[in-house]
Amino acid sequence: MIDAISDFFRKRLQAQDDNSGLEASLRLASAALLFETAMADYDLGEQERKTIQSLVCEQFSLAQADAETLLALAEDQAREATGLHGFTSLINQHWSEKDRLNLVEQMWRIVYADARLDDHELHLMRKIQRLLHIPQKDFVAAKLRHKPA
Repeated sequence: MIDAISDFFRKRLQAQDDNSGLEASLRLASAALLFETAMADYDLGEQERKTIQSLVCEQFSLAQADAETLLALAEDQAREATGLHGFTSLINQHWSEKDRLNLVEQMWRIVYADARLDDHELHLMRKIQRLLHIPQKDFVAAKLRHKPA
C-alpha cells in the first residue's frame, strides 16, 4: 500500500524531494481521518463523499483524478485500520496546531454534511480532539461554526 501511495505522488505530482513520501503519508492520514468521520454513523452517503473530495482537492491543490486516487487509497486505509493512533500520531509529529485544527474543522463539515450529529460521530470527534491535542474551546468553536442553523 505504501508503495502505491509513493508511486502515485511521484508520478502524478512530480514530487522530487525526500519529503515526498512523508507528504504523501500525511495526505493519506488526513484523508483517512476524513473517511473515518464519514463512516462513524455507519452511513457513508454521497454527500459526505462529495464533501471529502472537495476538501481534499482544496487543501492539497489536487486535480480531480489525483484526488480520486488519493481518496480510494484513504478509504481503503480507513476501512483496514484497527485504530486512529497511526493516523493521528503522524499528523501530530508534522503538523502545527493550526493545521490540526483545520483538519478538525474539515471533519465537522463532514459530520454536518447530512445536517445531523449522530452519537457515534460525536464520540469519534471527541476522541480525535484528544488524539490531535486540540484545545476544548477551539474544538467547540469549530463545531458551532459548522452546525446547521
